[in-house]
Amino acid sequence: MMETGESTAGQPAETPAQIPVGVVGLGLMGCSITTCLLMAGHPVVAVAPIPADMQTALPRIGEHLTKSREQGLVTESPDHYFNNLTLTEDYGRLGNCRLVIECTLENLDIKRTVYRKIEAVVADDALMTSNTSAIPISILQQETSRPERFLGLHWAEPSHTTRFLEVICGDRTDLRHAEWLYEISHFWNKEPTLVRKDIRGFISNRLMYAMYREAFYLVENGYATVEDVDRACRNNAGYWMTLVGLFRWMDLTGVPAYHTVLTDLFPTLSNRTDVPPLIDDIVKAGGKGVLNAHGFYEYTEEEARLWRETFEEFSYEIRRLALKYPADVVKKKLAANAGDKTETQP
Repeated sequence: MMETGESTAGQPAETPAQIPVGVVGLGLMGCSITTCLLMAGHPVVAVAPIPADMQTALPRIGEHLTKSREQGLVTESPDHYFNNLTLTEDYGRLGNCRLVIECTLENLDIKRTVYRKIEAVVADDALMTSNTSAIPISILQQETSRPERFLGLHWAEPSHTTRFLEVICGDRTDLRHAEWLYEISHFWNKEPTLVRKDIRGFISNRLMYAMYREAFYLVENGYATVEDVDRACRNNAGYWMTLVGLFRWMDLTGVPAYHTVLTDLFPTLSNRTDVPPLIDDIVKAGGKGVLNAHGFYEYTEEEARLWRETFEEFSYEIRRLALKYPADVVKKKLAANAGDKTETQP
């Protein structure tokens, strides 16, 4: 079944309306992934492994769709998309899904149970994926009966506004399925990355957690405060990373300078492997960040609420700016320039 969706101009011949998708796990990210898929036109079966999610999922998805309409991402009302949504606790409703996305807790035992329930009802040629950000795909494959059809789909929150998506192969993944997912994700308005060789943390998390580790080192050793580190990130890396990544940035600003700096700097960077006390103490005290107004910063309930709202506003604003500068922005400019020259020739 998956082999028939052949690529045309970077996208599968099939449309999302022809591809039923299942989402298992309806926390914050499961709801935004469901929203993204509905906006793309997929029929979606959303399974709530936790009964409480049945009460919160629909309002959360509806809020995403309403805001997306207000921001011009879609033109239809939430009811239009709800016609394509099946919200259920019954895994049996996944039977017709050609792709199932698991986004449950980062717990191998939980995922193992979920995979067995999914594989008991879906067709042998369906694809199953995990939104895990911590467990290697090759390890999760061992918990499935069709490992060649199991992959990682690593999203970023909020999934319906961000361009980010990693398609990750495990050791036993059939690459054809990864390429199919890579191509269909363009319907989801993603600029995907295809990770052809499994590694713990994939690409973005390995880069980001190296930065987190150094941030903890700087704060815990008195070089800077939490506020100082955040300010430095916002006004340096945050200034250019929406446009380019690390290697393009070095090209733009002079490769030899980076060679000189890393020669002296790399040996001094933190290489700790334990959990930093700065975060360990917060978690042990029950801190969850703005979700419960207890994190690296101190919040009143009102401040925490306003930060959540501000982050949502920012996600739409930064999306508008980022879409003006896609990965192929220079290629498009070259093509436009070539077209202009052709038109002006006698």
